[in-house]
Amino acid sequence: MLIKRGGVKLGNWILNCLKSENNSSLVVLMCGVAGSGKTTFSKKLEAEGFVRLSIDEEVWSTYGRYGVDYPPEKYGEYLEESHKRIRNKLIKLTQENRKIVLDSSFWSRAERDEYKQLTEENGCKWKLIYLKVDANELRRRLKIRSERFDANAAFPITEEILSSFLEGFEEPEGEGEIVIENY
Repeated sequence: MLIKRGGVKLGNWILNCLKSENNSSLVVLMCGVAGSGKTTFSKKLEAEGFVRLSIDEEVWSTYGRYGVDYPPEKYGEYLEESHKRIRNKLIKLTQENRKIVLDSSFWSRAERDEYKQLTEENGCKWKLIYLKVDANELRRRLKIRSERFDANAAFPITEEILSSFLEGFEEPEGEGEIVIENY
């Protein structure tokens, strides 16, 4: 288990290490609660040539806006269907030996293990990046994010929703994760 701490400075160092990986078939699994910086980190890798697969953007581009183009009660179903499409895209891209970053919360160990196995079965290496942010900082970030309405801020994360996210999140431990605190 590789654990690193140190915020943005360390995060930028890890970004540089990932982009300079000689292995062209690399899958980076982003992990963290809503507001932890997964999309920000992923977009930086995308700018360096990684293909970014975002579950939020997959839902948005296929079904539209939460609560506007579809009713909120359909979100779970649409999320599941979007995960299937993301997996299929991942398989295709790994077969093309591409560098990929998966922008998703990966809140459960079972889901992380599934994607790690899928990656390895397709001859690729993976890196698990866990962005660990304390609850008060998450609240601050999510308050700012709630002022937008886009694929990566499709609905406001209320205190109740954040509490359920924090309670249900299975922190990676002993999974080969790289932990960046307060990125």
